[in-house]
Amino acid sequence: MLTLTRTACDACVRPLQRLAAGLATAAPRIGDTKVPMSLFEKNAYINYQRIEDNLTIVRERLRRPLTLSEKIVYGHLDDPHNQDIQRGVSYLRLRPDRVACQDATAQMALLQFMSSGMDTAAVPTTVHCDHLIEAQIGGVKDLQRAIDINKEVYDFLATATAKYGLGFWKPGSGIIHQIILENYAFPGGLMIGTDSHTPNAGGLGMVACGVGGADAVDVMAGIPWELKCPKVIGVNLSGKISGWTTPKDVILKVAGILTVKGGTGAIVEYRGSGVESLSCTGMATICNMGAEIGATTSLFPFNHRMTDYLNATKRHEIAQYAQRFAHNLKADEGAEYDQNIEINLSELEPHINGPFTPDLATPLSKFAEEVKKNEWPEELKVALIGSCTNSSYEDMSRSAAIAQEAADHGLQVKSQFTITPGSEQVRATIERDGQIGVFENVGGLVLANACGPCIGQWDRRDVKKGEPNSIITSYNRNFTGRNDANPATHAFVASPDIVTAMAFAGDLTFNPMKDTLIGADGKPFRFSDPSGFELPPQGYDPGQDTFQPPPTDRASVNVAVDPKSDRLQLLQPFQPWDGKTPTDLLILIKVKGKCTTDHISAGGPWLKYRGHLQNISQNLLIGAINSENGEANKVKNQFTGEYGSVPQTAADYKSKGIKWVVIGDHNYGEGSSREHAALEPRYLGGLAVIVRSFARIHETNLKKQGMLALTFTNPEDYDKIRPDDKVDILGLESFAPAKNLTLVAKHADGTKDEISLSHSFNEGQIEWFKAGSALNLMAARAKQ
Repeated sequence: MLTLTRTACDACVRPLQRLAAGLATAAPRIGDTKVPMSLFEKNAYINYQRIEDNLTIVRERLRRPLTLSEKIVYGHLDDPHNQDIQRGVSYLRLRPDRVACQDATAQMALLQFMSSGMDTAAVPTTVHCDHLIEAQIGGVKDLQRAIDINKEVYDFLATATAKYGLGFWKPGSGIIHQIILENYAFPGGLMIGTDSHTPNAGGLGMVACGVGGADAVDVMAGIPWELKCPKVIGVNLSGKISGWTTPKDVILKVAGILTVKGGTGAIVEYRGSGVESLSCTGMATICNMGAEIGATTSLFPFNHRMTDYLNATKRHEIAQYAQRFAHNLKADEGAEYDQNIEINLSELEPHINGPFTPDLATPLSKFAEEVKKNEWPEELKVALIGSCTNSSYEDMSRSAAIAQEAADHGLQVKSQFTITPGSEQVRATIERDGQIGVFENVGGLVLANACGPCIGQWDRRDVKKGEPNSIITSYNRNFTGRNDANPATHAFVASPDIVTAMAFAGDLTFNPMKDTLIGADGKPFRFSDPSGFELPPQGYDPGQDTFQPPPTDRASVNVAVDPKSDRLQLLQPFQPWDGKTPTDLLILIKVKGKCTTDHISAGGPWLKYRGHLQNISQNLLIGAINSENGEANKVKNQFTGEYGSVPQTAADYKSKGIKWVVIGDHNYGEGSSREHAALEPRYLGGLAVIVRSFARIHETNLKKQGMLALTFTNPEDYDKIRPDDKVDILGLESFAPAKNLTLVAKHADGTKDEISLSHSFNEGQIEWFKAGSALNLMAARAKQ
């Protein structure tokens, strides 16, 4: 028998200890498992290892518990070692997992990408055809008409996506956010999308942010995405949702609390025991409409409802992978929030928000009283359910149950009633399971799988423009003229349950929780509490195959752009800053009150020009109210003294080589992410937009296009500006972060005011301004 001395034994144990330690460090890592991001992208994998590694570094630096949103956001930092991390202060450089574009914004995004010098997108990217389909007579015919009318745009998108390696979802496939939820969203991911309701994916635990096309181009070109480090608003949900109360009522309530600007610069993070009573698609509804409070995004912690949805949409591997990573898909114990909101779901009642703004929140029990007090039109002309916010199988099955109960009592709808399925998969499934038949049986009209009336794509003919009337929708946005271009339409937002029930009453004062209707037998009845299926019992029916993957041979693909087209126009670079102090700038318009991106760049019929900058610029600020006269699209030309349209006046100034500025009010640029609202003033000769405060996405979009996005240091100084002033902007020769500029307002009576202007430009964004745009700077660097 071999005997070892103590010394020899020690000598052999130490290497064994080191070996054991080495074996411990070589234990399997989360990144050793390769799980594709989607069923369509087999070679693009979920990168949980990056989050794990980044958080190890960030935790060592911050030494505090992290919220869920911080885990995901900081887990995607480009340089976690050196990145400054201060909520509400730092500009983070992030590496998103993917990009998504809808067809209206994709045109300009792809035109910009084509100018970047890249031949392949650096991250998985998809384009979705959902915005250009106008609702008129019904889904099938409306879709075919859209395909005919928009052929050259669809051909451009199909060939451009094929050329640059992007996934393409054809017209009829559904709304971008539903397609993303069904196929691409995953817990812990980071995505940007060229639509303000991209946060819909937060229902699957993804940080998904709406951006302008220029941001998308950066990420597609392999450049880190820049985001001001978000603050975090915590919404603690307790109790259990039931009865007529739905997930939609959570965000309607939150919108009333935070208002349209209360979430600006923050991520809204939902948590608490009440989360377990919400379906995955219900959580997506809440996140989707978070765009209406200005939030960077919204999200929920990973739970079994997300697992159920992933499994139902054939993403079992992702569900299992997320379960292994669940420790990083929820907030740390003791994580601190910048603001806390408490909502007891057991006590929450249904809400109806509006009209004219999505944050005017009224509990259902008080709504009839408000209708009468404010003299809102009581007759309900149209009830509309669906859209990207509320078109899940659960939404449709609950609404169908309400419609069936009415049908059982012999009733038809008294209002017009439209139904918009969110995707081809949802449409095919509710057709198979009978819900479409129920809707049509009571007089409902099923529209195409597209945005439709939600974004103004509605050929409405039952009322004349200017005629006061009321509609109620399960959509997310209800700004003046948003749905039908009629400024006298009072649009209200509610859950699909409330909207459907009201369609049978035809009256805004009807409360389905307590009021009765008269059945065909002459007897009164009251609706039962709605019920439906969270997921289809027979599974989803995928319907028609509407996906075009990129071809293997992309070199032979030619991108279709007709030089004579009035729909598509190749971009020309904007001129760089000339290095001179801007003097004697004219004020194109001093805007009074709410000015959304719909006011700045109208949708509806203008959507067809989203790929043609010159043509779409003819809608610049036509919806904004001029403080001088209280009218829209009527401003004074400072050269001729005559009044004309805003775009015509801007074009005249441009032709004379005179730069101009826009003066705006609070939360300027809220609403849709459309970067055309920034491209158009830049194209027509604008230099600066100076406001009391900005909405996040629009402020970034302006910077990307080389515009000066400036705010009054003292918001009251807005009142000192007169529409006929000439202004100088001093301090650009030493333009630097956190260093204020000075506006000299020279009044027609010979007096002047010097006004301090603040800005949020960092060093990189200042370079965008000097170069003329972010794209100019990117293209210049690509040539180096």
